[in-house]
Amino acid sequence: MILISACLAGENVRYDGGNTFNLELKKLVDSGLAQTICPEILGGLSIPREPVEIVGGDGHDVLNHKAKIIDIKGNDVTQDYLKGAALALKTCKALNCTTLILKSNSPTCGSTTIYSGEFNGNKKSGVGLFTAMLARHNIKVYDENNFPISSITLNE
Repeated sequence: MILISACLAGENVRYDGGNTFNLELKKLVDSGLAQTICPEILGGLSIPREPVEIVGGDGHDVLNHKAKIIDIKGNDVTQDYLKGAALALKTCKALNCTTLILKSNSPTCGSTTIYSGEFNGNKKSGVGLFTAMLARHNIKVYDENNFPISSITLNE
């Protein structure tokens, strides 16, 4: 089973109440080859919610208690995001998922870059919290800009 960030399939689950619709990924969901997932929603976070960024590192650092997930008002929401990522990982394992296509730049789902932690729109190299958790379980993560559709649909 392939799991895809719900926002990429057009579900209005982003922090701002919107989505980042990707037609190819929506077709995978509609065809039954993939299902959607949103760690933030699984963690009980609201829509809309304050934007967050990882401060002090990336998702690996959050898992190692060296960084935190902070909202734009300065609140530490790390535990809420850890809860959602853990529940999403549990879902992933229950579905025998080996591939995910997640939203780039996200503090939860980013797979190569995330926002800087300074709420200034800049990005830095690093991965989101859920992506870091998946890496610990050897689960492959792509983003909406680099997924190999032909190999995914043939191999999953």
